[in-house]
Amino acid sequence: MPREQFALRLSLVASAVLAVLGVGWGLVAGSQAILLDGVYTLIGMALTSLSLRAARLMDAGPTPRYPFGRESLAPLVVGMQGLVLLGTCVYAALDATRVILDGGVDQVSPGSMAAYGLLTAVAALAVHRYLRRSDPASDLLDAEARQWWAGALLSLVVLAGSVLALLFRDRLGSGPQRYLDPVLVLAACLLLAPQPIRMIRTMAVELLEGAADQRVQQAVSDRVDRVSAQFGLGRPTLRVGKIGRKLYVEADFLVEAGYWDIADEDRVRREIASQLADLPYDVWLNVELTTDLSRLK
Repeated sequence: MPREQFALRLSLVASAVLAVLGVGWGLVAGSQAILLDGVYTLIGMALTSLSLRAARLMDAGPTPRYPFGRESLAPLVVGMQGLVLLGTCVYAALDATRVILDGGVDQVSPGSMAAYGLLTAVAALAVHRYLRRSDPASDLLDAEARQWWAGALLSLVVLAGSVLALLFRDRLGSGPQRYLDPVLVLAACLLLAPQPIRMIRTMAVELLEGAADQRVQQAVSDRVDRVSAQFGLGRPTLRVGKIGRKLYVEADFLVEAGYWDIADEDRVRREIASQLADLPYDVWLNVELTTDLSRLK
């Protein structure tokens, strides 16, 4: 989808700007928390480039070599993003723990950290909002938006910790502030971890051809039920799976022998296809009217 690719390109540009800002600011300020934010964004750039490449391949459609398309690239890329981001969080958490055990770090200016946190949080939330609105059905944009939301959380943690340090600086003295930076890194890692774990779970479910999530299944079920009522059919055996934008729907109806023919089955299939047309997916539909009960197991 051109809109999907445009949104990914915009995310890539924004990532480049914030990555340079984060790494540079973190090195100058001597803050591991800010440096983590910059490195996180830098890694996000590479992953966005991968998503953009995957989007182009999927938009190319079926080929003689891939007659069913390459939609499985979407969950694969999402899972790879999750694995890399989770690895980043684990490494940062271990490094922050080491710093705490070593007695903390030289004092980092809370004012500088607060300014960085505010600036990058606003930018990350703005990009996240744009990506969410660009194409709600895109798994690649969903993963991209999750990255930006995680980045926004990281920036907000830096901001909140820095503001607290400024408010209680006179009361606590300089000693506890030596631990401010690594503690913020640990807090950020704890907040970020659920996002990549969710992305890895999405990859596993879709690549193993698991059932689509409940929201999608309910949308399909409601539409199929309307068609069932229209034709006087019973409730079908319904299977719904999703890989990227591709939505697999199989509806098997048990009917009485001698009352239905192939033309009837075609009419039911066309009506279900019409009902599902408003869903933001590439629907692969299979409808069967059968008198064989064993077919429904």
